[in-house]
Amino acid sequence: MAKIKFCGAAQTVTGSSHLITFDDGTNVLLDCGLYQGNEDKYENFNREWLFDPGEIDYMILSHAHIDHSGRIPKLAKDGFKGDIICTSATRDLAAIMLMDSAFIQEKDVVYVNRRKERLGLKPVKPLYTIEDARNCMDQFIGVGYNRWYRINEKLSVRFRDSGHILGSASVTIRIQMDGYEKYIGFTGDIGRPERPILRNPVPLDDVDYLICESTYGGKKHGGMPDNKLELLDIIKHTCVEKKGKLIIPAFSVGRTQEIVYMLDQLENEGKLPRIPVYVDSPLAVNATDIFTMHPECFDNNILDYMNDDPNPFGFNGLKYVRSVEQSKKINSTEGPAIIISASGMMTAGRIKHHLANNIENARNTILVVGYCSPGTLGGRIRAGEEEVRIFGTHYKVKAEVRVLDSFSAHGDEQEMIDYLDNLNRHKLKRLFLVHGDLNRQTKFKESLEDNKFKEVEIPHLGQSYKIEL
Repeated sequence: MAKIKFCGAAQTVTGSSHLITFDDGTNVLLDCGLYQGNEDKYENFNREWLFDPGEIDYMILSHAHIDHSGRIPKLAKDGFKGDIICTSATRDLAAIMLMDSAFIQEKDVVYVNRRKERLGLKPVKPLYTIEDARNCMDQFIGVGYNRWYRINEKLSVRFRDSGHILGSASVTIRIQMDGYEKYIGFTGDIGRPERPILRNPVPLDDVDYLICESTYGGKKHGGMPDNKLELLDIIKHTCVEKKGKLIIPAFSVGRTQEIVYMLDQLENEGKLPRIPVYVDSPLAVNATDIFTMHPECFDNNILDYMNDDPNPFGFNGLKYVRSVEQSKKINSTEGPAIIISASGMMTAGRIKHHLANNIENARNTILVVGYCSPGTLGGRIRAGEEEVRIFGTHYKVKAEVRVLDSFSAHGDEQEMIDYLDNLNRHKLKRLFLVHGDLNRQTKFKESLEDNKFKEVEIPHLGQSYKIEL
């Protein structure tokens, strides 16, 4: 017997964390993500645990996105001493992403404590520090795709490329005991086929139990072949016709490189208007360097492209911005421009400054290129709210808001079903849906059942299930 306890991303999208406890007492944690949102019931999620960190023996990380990795420094600080097992590219990305997250934690606490001091309230400490983020990296072990890595005498893990971001993977845990084998699968985040840069998702082999994401249950993305042309149309409309700025909130890892690669192609084709393009995110600059270190994750299209253009992430007119001073200068620059900045959900980072400076100008466009949790600033802008609050100030949303879900790094409902379709329904005893809002999970559950999947569960936060091994 074993038990799975759902400790995050249960009936919500962020904060991925799932604990498997085996009958010999071994505890394996899948992901340890940061909750990013404003739902009241998750107010204390990031500071509290539904388990004792000191009792976790091993941690397996599906990919480096902060909603999957962002509490690892706190986990280690609070007592976890075991190995953190992931792909090599995920290890390298996590090193910069967790340091960036720690920097934000420290900076945010200064702002929060100033307010608390004015109100006579007790100050708070950061969730973790830069030193904590640096220390936890000693526990990371990078493993290649498609090979079994032995955790202990009973457990092994294998990563398959999930095509979501650089280094992302599905996880299969093999349990060997008493002459038989059982398998537990975790999809991580399921990517999309035929995306730029990365290889297509590789399906899991048959498993006995599966933990599956459900972000876009009941949804269908736009067609992918037109992404570049749609982006070009928006650029021309905003920067040429309206003489405005195109603001693109984008995750520093994955989405930013994908957009820059498309712009690089447009530049080489002579189609990109002669306007400055800024990537204003130190994390995105560092992440782009790591992308160039891991061509093993690239698909054949970009590898062929690199025969003619060795740097698919750089072209004339593109400026990578690191310093705060350079970032401030962008907002004082007159005329059309493209500004790509983090974070994708607009919850933190320099993008909030760019929004504050540009959201009330009707000539400008805010281009949303991926999922935004409903409780976030990005979610409110995406939903069409006419007024939003940024840094405590209310702003009218006068800029045009455009949405291109086809840029999403998550598979839509049909793509997720296609990814799962090879699984043996008779062997699969139970399928757990995580990483999705409840309404999306409910629709996805119905579609899975229509496709002959049985025993589909939607766990709530803290719920445990016994599984037979």
